[in-house]
Amino acid sequence: MSGVWDHTSDTRHRAPDTLLHRNLAHSFELEQAFEIMRPYDERLDHLLARAARVFADKGYHPTTMRDLSAASGMSLAGMYYYVRGKEDLLALIQERCFTQVLEGARQAVAAARDPQERLQAFIRHHVSFFAQHMAEMKVLSHETPPRSVSAIKRRYVDLLESILKEAAPEQGAHDRSAATYILFGMMNWIYNWYDPAGHIDPARLADLMASIFLGGFVETHQEAK
Repeated sequence: MSGVWDHTSDTRHRAPDTLLHRNLAHSFELEQAFEIMRPYDERLDHLLARAARVFADKGYHPTTMRDLSAASGMSLAGMYYYVRGKEDLLALIQERCFTQVLEGARQAVAAARDPQERLQAFIRHHVSFFAQHMAEMKVLSHETPPRSVSAIKRRYVDLLESILKEAAPEQGAHDRSAATYILFGMMNWIYNWYDPAGHIDPARLADLMASIFLGGFVETHQEAK
């Protein structure tokens, strides 16, 4: 009898483990199917977009990898396949955003015919890009990027400063540098108040900013001449 009870007891103890293993196996199969259905870049884009939203809403430092797992719908193991931790996620968000916005700005500026058009094109591209990436804009504004990303950011700042030099060549270097950051401040602050789905679409907002800035820094200088 004791042998029967031992066997029954043993079965009862093993049953939860068996169920757990089945659930884990099923979960792994579902995740494998998810991974197969979504190309590598798409899966990573999905993770970065969700991470940016969590960092923007909750703050980078309080956020845990479990928070990111819940928001992305990916397991911890699935996330660790792409990154070593949230530091890597933050760096990738920053790197991708600055790389994409820089490349897009270069293309937009290259198609313009004169310095004022180049400045307008830069502003329009910046505003339209970050109107679609508001969470990323907040993250970029609040978190210090690693050195490698800072180099990309520096090239982006230099591009705008070179456009301002063309648009107002007699302005001094210090004034031009200050004007560059004033314009970035105007454009980057929109994550605090702007709703891309509201009454003013991104193109109109960019035109308003360009009009204000061109009527100030550039036009004031030209009248002084």
